[in-house]
Amino acid sequence: MTEERTVVPLLEPRDGIPPIVADAAAYARTVEAFASGSGPVAVDAERASGYRYGNRAYLVQLRREGAGTALIDPVSCPDLSALDEAVAGVEIVLHAASQDLPCLLELGFRPRYVFDTELAGRLLGYERVGLGTMVETVLGLRLEKGHSAADWSTRPLPEAWLRYAALDVEVLVELRDALHRELVEAGKLEWAREEFEAVLNTPPPAPRADPWRRTSGIHKVRNVRALAIVRELWTMRDRIARENDLAPGRVLPDAAIVTAALEGPRTKKALTEISAFTGRSARRHMNDWLGAVARARSLPDSQLPQPSTAGDGPPPANRWADRDPAAAKRLAAARAVVAALADEHHMPTENLLQPDAVRRLTWEPPEVISEESVTARLRKLGAREWQLTLTARPLAQALARLEPAREA
Repeated sequence: MTEERTVVPLLEPRDGIPPIVADAAAYARTVEAFASGSGPVAVDAERASGYRYGNRAYLVQLRREGAGTALIDPVSCPDLSALDEAVAGVEIVLHAASQDLPCLLELGFRPRYVFDTELAGRLLGYERVGLGTMVETVLGLRLEKGHSAADWSTRPLPEAWLRYAALDVEVLVELRDALHRELVEAGKLEWAREEFEAVLNTPPPAPRADPWRRTSGIHKVRNVRALAIVRELWTMRDRIARENDLAPGRVLPDAAIVTAALEGPRTKKALTEISAFTGRSARRHMNDWLGAVARARSLPDSQLPQPSTAGDGPPPANRWADRDPAAAKRLAAARAVVAALADEHHMPTENLLQPDAVRRLTWEPPEVISEESVTARLRKLGAREWQLTLTARPLAQALARLEPAREA
C-alpha cells in the first residue's frame, strides 16, 4: 500500500479552465483533438440528481495526453457518438464506472474498455475509495471538494464548478497508472480486468413492476386501502415530476405520501394540515393530490394492491431462521467462508463474492454439493472466474459439512 506523503492541494487545472464545448464547431475540434491524443482517456460526468427527473448528464469532462481537458455541455451537444468513434479502441478511465456509464450511453458514448479506479481501490483493500480520498492517498494530492451534489443543470455554470469539474479528470490517468502498478504487484490485475469487463456488460436494470413500493416509510402503511393511496399519490407525483423535469422528491416528499395514506384526508383543509404538503410545489398541485386520494378511496376491493409482492429471490436473511433453519445455517457458514477469504485477500466481502449470489446459493443449494455444482451455480448467478477460483471449493466444503442437516 502507498506510504503516507505530504499532501499538496490541487487548486487549478494545469492548463487552466477550458471553455465549455457547446456548439458544433467546438465539438468537432474536440473530437479531432481526442482522436489525435495518446494513452487512456479520463472521463467523468456530472448529473443533477435530487434536482431533475432522471439521471441524465449535464456536463461531461474528458482528458487525454496531447488533447488536454474538455468540458462538454451535453444539453447543447447531446450526441457524443463521433467522439465515441474517435476513441473506440482506447481505454476509458472512470471512477465508479457503474454510476456514469448509463448517462454516457444515453449520449452515444459507449466505452469498449474501462479502468475503474474505485473498483481497483476496492480490490486493493483501500478502506475509503471516494475519488478525493484515493487521489490524496495514492498520489498525495488534495482535490477541491464541495460541488458534487450541486444542481449541474444550472446555466450558466459557475466558474468554481467548472474548475471542480476539470480537476476531477486532471489526475485520473495518473491515479489509474499508480493503481495498475499496485494491481500487478498484488497479483490482482486479471481479477480487476474481469471486474471491469463485468461492469461494461452489466445490462440496465429492468423496470420495477411496482416502483411505488419503494416509497420511503411505506412499511408504516399496513392497510391495503392506505396502500392504494400511496400508489395513487406516487403515480401522480411521478407524472408531474416527469412533465416538469423535477426530481420527484422536490414535487412532494415521500413523507407526505405516507402521512396522507395513514390519515386519509378528504378535504383540501385536511390535506394542508399535513406539514409536508405545505411546500410551494406541493401546494401548487393540491387538487391533483386530492384527486389521487379520492381515486384510491373509490377503488373496488378487487383493484386494491396486495400488502407485498413476491420477489424472485430469497426472503430477507433475518427471516431465514424461522422459515428455514437449515438454510440459515448454510448462510451463516457461507458468510463466514467469504469473510475469511476476503480478509485474507484484503478486500470487502461484497467484492470477493456478490452477497446476492451467496444468499441464492444457500437458500436453494445444488441437489448434490460439490465444487463443480457450486461453481456452476455461482457462475449462473454472475460470479466471475477469479471469484469462482477463490470461493467455490471452500464454499462447497462448508455446505457439504452441513449436508446431513438438510431435509431428505
